Amino acid sequence: MRLNDLHPAPGSRRPAKRVGRGIGSGFGKTAGRGHKGQKSRSGGFHKVGFEGGQMPLQRRLPKVGFRSRKALQTDEIRLNELHRISGDLVNLASLRKAGLIGARVKRVKIIASGTPARAFRVQGVGITKGARAAIESAGGTVES
Repeated sequence: MRLNDLHPAPGSRRPAKRVGRGIGSGFGKTAGRGHKGQKSRSGGFHKVGFEGGQMPLQRRLPKVGFRSRKALQTDEIRLNELHRISGDLVNLASLRKAGLIGARVKRVKIIASGTPARAFRVQGVGITKGARAAIESAGGTVES
């Protein structure tokens, strides 16, 4: 086999229309564009979604904001909810076991709302400044 022997499969490529080459070609005179109108002219086009000057559909409908996909995996815990954890270690596993967060949650932040019931050891969980101060004043520790 040689490069000059290569040919497309029969019927896979249609011959190009030779427009504007006389009445006998079938594409003479108007060259298959019909009569008059914007589409018959050279350069005659309109942008996608144009509705002849009427307000287009995408502008008639109201704008809708987005929903963060991170929000589905993020949760927050109040200080006064920590008493439901058995033991003193606060991490994702202990929060999940206590039923404070769902199975899909991957990020948690403890916020300063209420007071901690006892000293806790916080590990691998986000925490606000106020919550950190409250846990440390109750004798607990916060590890990064």
